[in-house]
Amino acid sequence: MKIWKLIVPMLLIVALFSGCSSRKKYRIGVSVPAATHGWTGGVVWNAKEAKKRIEAANPDVEVIVTTARDTAEQVDRIENLLVQNVDALVVLSQEPGPLNEVCKKAKAKGVYLVIVSNPLPEPCQDIFVNGSNTSFGEASADALGQILNGKGDILVMEGIPCPINTDRVTAFRKRLSEKYPGIRILESQPAYWNTEKGLTLMETYLLKHKKIDAVWAGDDDVLKGVIKAYQNSKRTDIKALTGGGGSKDIVKLVMDNDPVVRATVTYPPNMVAVGMDLALKGLRAGKKTAPGDKEVIIPSEVVTPQNAKNFYFPDSVY
Repeated sequence: MKIWKLIVPMLLIVALFSGCSSRKKYRIGVSVPAATHGWTGGVVWNAKEAKKRIEAANPDVEVIVTTARDTAEQVDRIENLLVQNVDALVVLSQEPGPLNEVCKKAKAKGVYLVIVSNPLPEPCQDIFVNGSNTSFGEASADALGQILNGKGDILVMEGIPCPINTDRVTAFRKRLSEKYPGIRILESQPAYWNTEKGLTLMETYLLKHKKIDAVWAGDDDVLKGVIKAYQNSKRTDIKALTGGGGSKDIVKLVMDNDPVVRATVTYPPNMVAVGMDLALKGLRAGKKTAPGDKEVIIPSEVVTPQNAKNFYFPDSVY
């Protein structure tokens, strides 16, 4: 009896701790910007969809998706994920510079780190996933070049002045000069990837330039403002308005053979889901990265009426 008096409490203690220990084997933290505009809305949607898919297929995995309105909040969110002892961290930053220290802290704790889209100034990640900003600019130039048959006067609306924008615009200009020397850029100004700024800038362009063959908005959110301004102007001289990103609204216009919105270019927000899948793959491999996974670049593609159905996802928020 004395032995059973000792064994029973011990069994109860083991059972108690076993019941409380519900933490899954792997925990993946995801930090992305809040859905402040179309593309980041697509990022958040894709991250949540990937969470559902990964957890359904992997009962031993928990995915925690967090969003942040600004850089300071994103740092706080990542710190909180580290407190929750995540095994892997997937980060798509608003501004990579301020996140460098907290990402290095994560690595020092042994967290498997996947950086998506915006590279850290001092790289410390295990995997880097990105869209190809060079191919984004090149594909945009090809889209306009083919629509205009290599000749015409165009206007450009750039994004926020930053390395991503520089890479895109530089590649766009270079491709035009090499393949379509008959296309002339009349003017190029930033529209900050913002619909209202696109509307305002397009209104200015329409007043200033009496002949416009095409406009590269550089972003589908901006393109929505461009379309509205052009419709309000009642002008009919523009042959093509193109954007970038792959917004479902713009892809639908292309798919429906809109007479002016004749192409856009992809920059898939589902790259965050690619990063999440690679994070799980790395964890299952003992936090070791396969050589081909260290840098994964997703090239942009031109969306045309012929292939638009392949890029149209009506359930997406973007």
